Amino acid sequence: MKDLIFGNICGFFGFLAGLITAFFRLLRKRTRPNVVFLKGGFVCLPVGLMARLFKIPYLIHESDAVAGLANRILMKHARKVAFGSPLPPEVTEKHPNYVWTGIPVGPEFKPVSPTKQLSLKKAFSFNQDKPLVVITGGSQGSENLNEATRAILPELLKFTSVALVAGRKHYENMVDLKQYENWDKASLESDFRMWEFNTTMNELMGAADVVVSRAGATTIAELAGLKKSVILVPFERLPGDHQSKNAERLKEHGAAAVVSDMKMVENPTLLLDEIRHLIKSPRLRADMADKLSEEARSDAARRLADLILEEV
Repeated sequence: MKDLIFGNICGFFGFLAGLITAFFRLLRKRTRPNVVFLKGGFVCLPVGLMARLFKIPYLIHESDAVAGLANRILMKHARKVAFGSPLPPEVTEKHPNYVWTGIPVGPEFKPVSPTKQLSLKKAFSFNQDKPLVVITGGSQGSENLNEATRAILPELLKFTSVALVAGRKHYENMVDLKQYENWDKASLESDFRMWEFNTTMNELMGAADVVVSRAGATTIAELAGLKKSVILVPFERLPGDHQSKNAERLKEHGAAAVVSDMKMVENPTLLLDEIRHLIKSPRLRADMADKLSEEARSDAARRLADLILEEV
């Protein structure tokens, strides 16, 4: 409780400092911008409020399925509100300034052909005749995903190859090979690879038949661009629980499978069962991948740039 109170006090004074800084940055006409672009979060709130005070038009980009508090406050006076997810027709009719632009991702996040997928498996030294599951918690990693993988890996290797991106923060906790001493060493050496972080994530995920991932908006956009079947394990302790809302929206659309992080910690077999189900269901994987790819917009960056330039 003390930490929460202290954090709120620091946040309040940080907000006041942001207001003062934004006021003086926007005060001088000579350096005042023609338009302000805000990506979301409370660091943007003071800037947006001061932009309105000085009658500077501003635009917002909301990546998540449900807008955070800062964006909800700023949306009321934004010239345009760009969304990373598709919008129902009734929403755009009610709010003409709401636009679906998608989320900008690198051009390398695009679908790979079956032939290319096999060549990528070979490049990463995986068996081309076995399905591949990529498990990633992002660049910093996820302790919960790592530990769940540790628990279910012997069973996973019976029917699939596994690539684990353990993350820079948690990699050292996963490299002790004593934890593997009772496993089938031959299978482990031929069908399991682990990285701290892979700089060619588009290629690693492109090689995958199933990707297990957190449910951040940008990660989902990258997976949609790659047209992959995914199992999302949202990090449920973030403020606003945005990842859970991102994941549930896709699950309702049939575009992703979802496993609760807290339930997975208690019972890692839940993740094992979901992976096994998808590996044994190629038609379901293809259908999920098709639906997820509907989220992708390869021209998202250009759409955002056009919206900004319209206000200059």
